[in-house]
Amino acid sequence: MAQLFTPAADTWLRLFVVGALALVIGGVTAVVGFARSDYYTGVNIHPVSQPVPFSHRHHVSGLGIDCRYCHTEVADSARAGLPPTHTCMSCHSQVWTGAPLLAPVRHSLADDKSLRWNRVARLPDYVYFRHDIHINKGVGCVECHGRIDTMALTYKAKALTMQFCIDCHRDPAPRLRPLTRITDMNWHRDAATPSGHEMLKQYGIRTDSLTHCTVCHR
Repeated sequence: MAQLFTPAADTWLRLFVVGALALVIGGVTAVVGFARSDYYTGVNIHPVSQPVPFSHRHHVSGLGIDCRYCHTEVADSARAGLPPTHTCMSCHSQVWTGAPLLAPVRHSLADDKSLRWNRVARLPDYVYFRHDIHINKGVGCVECHGRIDTMALTYKAKALTMQFCIDCHRDPAPRLRPLTRITDMNWHRDAATPSGHEMLKQYGIRTDSLTHCTVCHR
């Protein structure tokens, strides 16, 4: 009976199998790498265009304005809230009153139409998240938003992925702080501060249920 395959067929088959495996592994690695890249997550990418180039560095670090002065709903509702125009004008009716940069703010007040700010930190619709729960359980703004007080223009500092949230929910203790220091970007735990595990008890946080699917997906 004639030989069906040449002597080199076995070698070619091995090369094909190895090549196919390499292609699959390489493809999976590339997809995972892309999904974790700054380009995909939007981390550290140039700031989103806004109607007014608002500087947190100037207002927070420079002037010492507390986050809650503008984001008034952050401790009481799911959303942090965006400042209405009259909040901006409580200062800018007296300072920089004629600055061309602030023309959109003045027009917003005159026309009684809110400024259309573009979101920087955006979560998928299938993710259930509330600011007030985190704020009232001792999670500081900096944990998710990074050093926003140093940003001349706001950008996304943390990749708000599922892994990011799960890492915190598995071990929240190191990230907890006194409620009086929630918006303090420079705060660090010292000897006088209760430990993270003491704060878990203080805030009534049960770590055994924080990683249940229904905590974030409802």
